Amino acid sequence: MRKRLGLPAAISLSLIAGSAAAQSSEEHAAHHPQEPGAEVFDPANAQTAAPLSGDMGPMQEMMREMLQPPRKELYPTLIALPEMPPDQRASVEQAANERMTSGSAQMSQALDRLISASRDDDYGAMQSAVGEIREALGRFDSGLAAHRALHEDKSPQTIATDWFKTQLNIAPPAADAAATGPLGWSWSHWTGMTLIAGFGMALLLLNVWRARRTTQVLAKLAAAPAPPLTPGGSSSVSREPSAFVPRLPENPPLPSPIAAPANPPLAAARQVGDVEANPVWKGELAIAQIFQETPEIKTFRLVNPDGGAIPFRHRPGQYLCVFVTSDGKAVRRCYTIASSPSRPDCIELSIKREAKGLVSALLHAQLKPGDRLLVEAAKGYFTFTGAEADSIVLISGGVGITPMMSVIRCLTDQSWAGEIYLLHCARSTAEFCFRDELEFLQRKHPNLHIVASLTRSEGEIWMGPTGRLTADLIRECVPSIERRRVHLCGPPPMMDFVKKALDELGVPKAQIKTEAFGPAAKPAVPPDVALTSLTAPTPAARMPSDAVS
Repeated sequence: MRKRLGLPAAISLSLIAGSAAAQSSEEHAAHHPQEPGAEVFDPANAQTAAPLSGDMGPMQEMMREMLQPPRKELYPTLIALPEMPPDQRASVEQAANERMTSGSAQMSQALDRLISASRDDDYGAMQSAVGEIREALGRFDSGLAAHRALHEDKSPQTIATDWFKTQLNIAPPAADAAATGPLGWSWSHWTGMTLIAGFGMALLLLNVWRARRTTQVLAKLAAAPAPPLTPGGSSSVSREPSAFVPRLPENPPLPSPIAAPANPPLAAARQVGDVEANPVWKGELAIAQIFQETPEIKTFRLVNPDGGAIPFRHRPGQYLCVFVTSDGKAVRRCYTIASSPSRPDCIELSIKREAKGLVSALLHAQLKPGDRLLVEAAKGYFTFTGAEADSIVLISGGVGITPMMSVIRCLTDQSWAGEIYLLHCARSTAEFCFRDELEFLQRKHPNLHIVASLTRSEGEIWMGPTGRLTADLIRECVPSIERRRVHLCGPPPMMDFVKKALDELGVPKAQIKTEAFGPAAKPAVPPDVALTSLTAPTPAARMPSDAVS
């Protein structure tokens, strides 16, 4: 679409085509005041003035041209030109033709005078001719610009701007299509913007990564176990952290036989203290699951084959009797119940397989889920429900930890507020039964304090104490033990050693409850009774007792 010039353009071109009106002498005097009596040269009277001498003719002609107002160029007008209706295009085009014609004629005359002056070596005339050529060229160029504005698709403002750039020797930039990218930006601009955007994105990703890393570190710190608490909260008892069971860096999964501690059913919690009135029950229970606790210890979970709760109630620390047939003979063994009475849907027995054990070997080798086992329950007085004392110290060795686990599980299930101390002695970490669960319970219950010692720690990674549970170690781990109730269960040599240590610490014998392992006199009892069972198979054997040794 061609740009059209408005009515002001036609008027401007018609005024430019003729000579502009010169200022009058009065106007000139108003702008340039003179001294009194000074004469003002009036161009209007220049023709009527007396002729000068003949040698002043060229000078007079030059002065006349200098005093005439300069012709107004078209370019400044083109910048402000509005659009023009079609009926004015003819007059503008005619004015443009006149300027081109007069400019061409003026250039021809000036060129002739320049050639003539160059022959005569008249440098003044040469200079005048050159100026006239420039003026004629500008006049011609203005007419040409008007034609371009009328017949080309460029706006008058663009044409005028290009002309001013040529006058200032500013060459327009060459259009290089290959150097222009999307949106009209150069490729160098795109490259710079891409680098800046990439740097910003890298900083953003780094910030996100740092935030996630910080969250992970904080989560690990929150999940890490707290340092072992000083038993009883007494600051007077100093104890090295190595005296406690090493804690795992992460939350360990619960051991398979026992689920995570949950709130005990209220009915089951009420039944814990009133077991004496219940008669001994005898019948079959089904094997629901079997778990390998250590290389030599398995946990057998027994449930009611008809569904529902176990058909008898028991206290933490009691045992039941198992009846099996070997070589056509009925054999009975008694094993401590390791589960809590607050969980009435199952019973768990943790049994160690002895090298020469008759019943333990049979149970380890032949029992499988779905089998049924004839049992008689529940018996024994080596119990603690939380009502007997306001704190409890549990000392065990080897598989003697099973009654202690029943007590710990029961008390923690009920959120018992008293202090619970467990001092356990094992031969190695591989034989440390229930270690993961004890670690878990100690993290959840700040009133549960656990100390473990190994008697054969060579070649193992162990940061805790080693050797037997001496009087010094017991004094260090249990403050004011002489005022606390103590339960002791384990192999006879271990129990004898600990009893002497307790006597050195001033613990009254009436506060020490023990569970005797193995037969009292008959050597024919299978060896597994000595460590795994809690009663002997014959009446002459000694049954579990809470009597003070």
